[in-house]
Formats: sequence, structure tokens, C-alpha cells
Amino acid sequence: MNRSEEEFTGPNILEETVVKVNRCSKVVKGGRRFSFSALVVLGNKCGRVGIGFGKAKEVPSAVEKGFKDARKSLNEVPLKGTTIPHAVTGRYESSRVRLIPAAPGTGIIAGATVRAVVESAGVKDILTKSYGSTNAVNLTKAALNGLLQLRSQEEMESLRGVKI
Repeated sequence: MNRSEEEFTGPNILEETVVKVNRCSKVVKGGRRFSFSALVVLGNKCGRVGIGFGKAKEVPSAVEKGFKDARKSLNEVPLKGTTIPHAVTGRYESSRVRLIPAAPGTGIIAGATVRAVVESAGVKDILTKSYGSTNAVNLTKAALNGLLQLRSQEEMESLRGVKI
């Protein structure tokens, strides 16, 4: 049975990326009890992306909860070819992420946490710079906040009522 590549990479196929797994311990009478939290980024690489955070006693359960949480928070991101329409700064808590469009062939110039978010959104050429806190949760939320601030040229024309 031959299947084309489009079936596996179409706009309906969601791809998950586990960005970070944290181990937390609680000291009890018999020793330490461990629990885990997982930060998951989910996207279809065609303009939809979401992030989720799951906590559980075992790693696979935490990842599954993060995956379900990310599916609930999928957002649309406007793209301009292989990059973003304009430069933007995303903020969350004390983390800031600057997203700058890049020429075709540049690739994704970003750290691991921001890279996971922009790759899942479908951006192939972008320059990024992160400022402030480097906490993985805050950086992913700041990157997502920046992507949600993006507006396409058609949106701006309809908002302003003028041709750009």
C-alpha cells in the first residue's frame, strides 16, 4: 500500500514536540516522592500552533496531559511564504522574544524552546532573540504571544480601510 507524503504532512496532521520535562520532588516520611511536568508544543506546520502543560506521577502521563492541553489551545498564525509578515516582540512574565522575518534560505535562527514553537507553526525562515528570563514555559508562551500579534496584509487593509 503506497501512501503519498501529503497524507502524513497535511494541514490536519498535528505533530507534537516535547520541549521540557521537569522532575519535582516532595519529601515525605518514607523519603522523596517524585512527580513530573511536561511542556508540549503542538502544530500542523501550516499555520496552527498550541502549547500545553501537563503534570502527573509518571512522564508518559504528563506528556499525554500536555498533548491534550495543547489540542485545546490551538491558534491560527498568519504566514507570508516561509516566514512571518512583520517583526514583532512577544512578552510573557519576564521573558521577551523578538521575532524578525528572514529571507528564504535563512532557516530558523532560534534557541530550542522558541524553535519548537515556530517550527510547529510552519515558519521555515526566521530570526529570533530572547531577552530576560530563559524559563522554558515563559519563553514558549512569549513566542506564542508574538506569533498571535501577527497580522497579514489583508487583515491590516480591512482594519484600516485603506489599500497598503
